Amino acid sequence: MKLFVPALSVMAISLAACGGGSNSTSNDSTTVTADTSAAQAPVTDAADNLLSDTEKSEGWTLLFNGQNLDGWHIYKSKQSNSWVADNGTLHCLGSEKDKSDKRADLTSDSTYENFEFRTDWKIAPKGNSGIIYLASEDQESAYLSGPEYQLIDDENFPEKLEDWQKTGANYAMGAPLVAAAKPVGEWNHTRIVVNKGHVEHWLNGQKTADYQIGSPEWKKARKEGKWKDAKAYGETKKGHIDLQDHGSEVWFRNVKIKQL
Repeated sequence: MKLFVPALSVMAISLAACGGGSNSTSNDSTTVTADTSAAQAPVTDAADNLLSDTEKSEGWTLLFNGQNLDGWHIYKSKQSNSWVADNGTLHCLGSEKDKSDKRADLTSDSTYENFEFRTDWKIAPKGNSGIIYLASEDQESAYLSGPEYQLIDDENFPEKLEDWQKTGANYAMGAPLVAAAKPVGEWNHTRIVVNKGHVEHWLNGQKTADYQIGSPEWKKARKEGKWKDAKAYGETKKGHIDLQDHGSEVWFRNVKIKQL
């Protein structure tokens, strides 16, 4: 996430919970659906960056082969030395400086419209990053075009965080429905589902965001918040997966996608 903080009406946009393999619980009058399917548990080290036979039959594709950056490029083909393939992870190297000519996001070569995306990730203490989806390379930065699944050290970040800046949030559009992040340094499991403009964020088996791009609530949050002057925000119908380089050390593994 980029820590530019104007006034924003905080809003959690909740639609109907998805079906199968889930239990519903109440959280501050908002229905939160807990995903109990076995596929949502973080994969073991022995299975890192591999697809099971079941996943293959279901149409899943690996976005990271565990060895190199094939299938990815630096956003807008900028010069960057901040991303490496390291010990079976996509590793963003940390820096004391947030901005540098040698730092930039890592962006998927392919674009996606309706999909389910999964990854395991962990972040360094006081770290800040994000997963931007439906991203366009027409903007100076990916976060100006596509929605962002927020990744951050909620407990130890050195600046005060608004609720809409916390892990699992639809960044700058709504607070997470539930706090589900593990302690910093531990692996978390993320799912992002985008289907005909309906978006769900999941974190460690719990739903943290549920919204419809273009709905009246979504338009209100955009108009009143950070994106009011970002004309391209949320306009891309088919876009890239973008891993944010915010100067913090962060790791990704088991990066997978299935087109819907």
